[in-house]
Amino acid sequence: MSTIVRFIIDGEECMAESGQYLIDAATANNKYIPTLCNYKGVKPKGSCRICTVKVNGRFMTSCTTPIGDGMVIENNTPELNAIRKSIIELLFVEGNHFCPSCEKSGNCELQALAYRFQMMVPRFPYQFPVREMDASTLKIIKDQNRCILCKRCIRAIKDEEGRSIFAIQKRGHKAAVVIDKQLGDRMSDELARKAVEICPVGSILSREGSYTMPIGTRKYDLEPIGSDIEKF
Repeated sequence: MSTIVRFIIDGEECMAESGQYLIDAATANNKYIPTLCNYKGVKPKGSCRICTVKVNGRFMTSCTTPIGDGMVIENNTPELNAIRKSIIELLFVEGNHFCPSCEKSGNCELQALAYRFQMMVPRFPYQFPVREMDASTLKIIKDQNRCILCKRCIRAIKDEEGRSIFAIQKRGHKAAVVIDKQLGDRMSDELARKAVEICPVGSILSREGSYTMPIGTRKYDLEPIGSDIEKF
């Protein structure tokens, strides 16, 4: 039996089912909280920290925090938006994101958030890491230059026996999401498409059907990210 709780987000009283994660409760009340690692139907991880909000004055990730009665949440504030913008800038300088030549441009959540938070030129120096493209499997390509280590693919893309097809290799600044060669070669067409779709950037690509959507028709060409939840 569900229990309805009341909470306040950015000064507005809202209601949600007890136990819902904060980000889902906010979405149900037409309040947009940005995220890169969270994905509906996939167990949350709190990897990207972009969904960080203040709950009763304390910083918490909204994708892993259950909603509680009487919570006072700050979300759309100058302080939090400045933190989010900094994280986005760090993701751009830490990788090699060449948006004009990326087939995910216009459908990329990282790019869309950069537009939302008006990122022009990152304030941090570019790292220009040397990373390789993994084209060793039959149906997908893994471009390590664009990976942001959100771990969506690790949590969501599994074979029929529940084994993850993707995994983290190494640690620290050398950490990378890699594909299990044997499991990758046995992926179904449907699972390969799901892997491409679940990636928020252009790190997982299909071997066939690239650049099928012309510029001007892609998701974020038409409306800003978050506009499906709240209107600007």
